[in-house]
Amino acid sequence: MTDAAALETHARALAGAAVVCVGDTMLDRFVYGAADRISPEAPIPVVRIERETTMPGGAGNVARNLAALGARTAFVSVVGDDAEGFLLGGQLDAEPGLTPCLKRVGGRPTTVKTRYVAGGQQLLRADNETTAVIDDTTRDAVAHRAEAALADAGALILSDYHKGVLDAALAPRLIEAARAAGRPVVVDPKGRDPARYQGATLLTPNQRELGAMTGRPVRDADSVRAAGHALRRQAGVTAVLVTRGPDGMTLLTGDGDHHFATRAREVYDVSGAGDTVVATVAAGLAAGVPLEHAAALANRAAGIVVGRLGTAVVGVDDLVGALHHQEMAEEERKVVSPHAAADQVARWRNQGVTVAFTNGCFDLLHPGHVSLLRHARQSAGRLVVGLNSDASVARLKGEGRPVQAEAARALVLASLAAVDLVVIFDADTPLSLIQTLHPDVLVKGADYALDNVVGADHVHAYGGRVELAPLAEGYSTSAIVARGNGSGTAD
Repeated sequence: MTDAAALETHARALAGAAVVCVGDTMLDRFVYGAADRISPEAPIPVVRIERETTMPGGAGNVARNLAALGARTAFVSVVGDDAEGFLLGGQLDAEPGLTPCLKRVGGRPTTVKTRYVAGGQQLLRADNETTAVIDDTTRDAVAHRAEAALADAGALILSDYHKGVLDAALAPRLIEAARAAGRPVVVDPKGRDPARYQGATLLTPNQRELGAMTGRPVRDADSVRAAGHALRRQAGVTAVLVTRGPDGMTLLTGDGDHHFATRAREVYDVSGAGDTVVATVAAGLAAGVPLEHAAALANRAAGIVVGRLGTAVVGVDDLVGALHHQEMAEEERKVVSPHAAADQVARWRNQGVTVAFTNGCFDLLHPGHVSLLRHARQSAGRLVVGLNSDASVARLKGEGRPVQAEAARALVLASLAAVDLVVIFDADTPLSLIQTLHPDVLVKGADYALDNVVGADHVHAYGGRVELAPLAEGYSTSAIVARGNGSGTAD
């Protein structure tokens, strides 16, 4: 799994991306009010309207998400020659870094989706739209504008809401133009004809759409993988990223599968979450981010947006903040009980992974500690660190120790890439913990003699090995504490 630091670097790179987005745009209208009585005319709630908001939806929301990420965006779509079309154009034009290229077509209504919301719940959605395929003149105008914009872009998005813009003629034409320009193509697909997306880099169907396009059941992880690979082969695309709601996302490529667990803490509204995924992964590809990392960022962005009401967007600062929270959470998850550590070590061993163990007080982490931990981690596939509890340190080191409480010491250790698990133990020695974990390698500093390493006999008895790590000279927690106390000598 990609670590949070690498993802943060990639997230910040999104602001330097340039993307062309083509698709079906619409106006999302939200009508908010109170519903505190039932109509005398029918068994339906009466909504007393209090306020109304509008914002770009559909492919327009993909463009909004790109703008929020700081990506330069050329947005090409079709609207009606009506008041809603002009309102939509003005809202898109107000987005920083977004250049709307809207073809206005007389007699074709701008798609408007009106949602009525009361008490935090959506009561009704009313759609005013046409799904008729655009005419040849309009199609050529859209294609020319998109093809011209590709020269300055790093990726192409096709956001297909099945409203007539990305028909069986336009989608293949744009994919061919992007491929000729060496640009990746991300498609949010609709309908039952994936052949129109032949040659794209990535399709991003949700689980229901995947089942509809392949005619396969998609009930669980295995069936999703099978259907996803079938779609990848059928559509002739490089990869498929399946959004699976509370079950996260699954990326399927010719080189393997990657699953991303959902990152949402609370879900308030899933409106537009797919748009956020498409925008984030495309901006990542445009910025040169590897596909797996771009998908991980998209999963994190989706987890943020579903925690907000309405058709929301996510910015780079949102992503970075969430990644910091993720990093802290992952560090906390590394600190486990002896029983949980034994279970995890058993799982690693079943996977053929070797496990090293070292221990100590690690009161004030210094270069000597870091050297020991690095050596220990290099000796095996995983490293478990036994950490003396506060009571244990006090007994071993005397009054005034530890300087830092066990929770702080454990968190600092868990933040190190070399450390895979931290287990706090209360005894004076880690013998019982070593007997529980049965590490393949037991590591201590070279200031110990092999005969004096606690647990060495036990490890040797079942065929494990004991290593003495070279010391980084001149470092001692006791000496640091003594200097801080002004005594100048170690205890």
